[in-house]
Amino acid sequence: MDYKEITFSQTHAVGLLTLNTPEKINALSRQKIREIIHVLERTAGDESIKVLVLKARGKHFCAGHDLSEMVDKGTKEYKFIFDQCTRMMMMLHEIPQPVICGVQGIATAAGCQLAAWCDLIVAADNARFSTPGVKIGLFCTTPMVAVTRAIGRKAAMEMLLTGRDFPASEARELGLVNRVVPLEDLESETMELAEQISQASGFALAIGKQGLYAQADMTDAQALHYAKHTIVMNNTSEDARNGIKAFLNKTTTEWKDR
Repeated sequence: MDYKEITFSQTHAVGLLTLNTPEKINALSRQKIREIIHVLERTAGDESIKVLVLKARGKHFCAGHDLSEMVDKGTKEYKFIFDQCTRMMMMLHEIPQPVICGVQGIATAAGCQLAAWCDLIVAADNARFSTPGVKIGLFCTTPMVAVTRAIGRKAAMEMLLTGRDFPASEARELGLVNRVVPLEDLESETMELAEQISQASGFALAIGKQGLYAQADMTDAQALHYAKHTIVMNNTSEDARNGIKAFLNKTTTEWKDR
């Protein structure tokens, strides 16, 4: 695909997906959503990529949906937009690679949703998160799903009902953000985290990511049952066998990602 609204590159084992329409505050147009889905499909099957970084060019991360595409449309058109957006969001959890989001400036509405669906968030100290749909008569029900799962019902309800900005420091206290760093360090800190994670076995990373989301809504007994069988399977993998031996022998091992 010839990307028009994003860029994609790779540094070592880290894929870099960049929203690239800063003049539109990186709004999620139909074209941009289609391009992001293409990158996620491509990344999912690429074993050379162990971590995906999602970032944005310009002063701001993402202002949400491109509202110019949503004026006076019919049910069919709206359904297509939100079907595609939902598919994109779900893929962030479904691909085997951990996804790290780097956020500067505003992440609003579906932009907040996009960040929240990522596995980790590194935010610049000027970042602001909000779900302001209520201010224009359009309650942010789709962002609500991601935000509620990240920060809990009470805090999510306040974000959704008021539409106010939550600064990066407050978002971190609530659990939406993992790290807050100076704006000038956002790219380097995000890449450092990605590189650190990418040193692990890609097979183990995929098992861990899949496992976390799979057990999250289970009962304790169900979760332990799932985890027990998963770790048994993990122990039989080539990477685990070699890693355990290397640890015991105080040597190093080269991951085979299987």
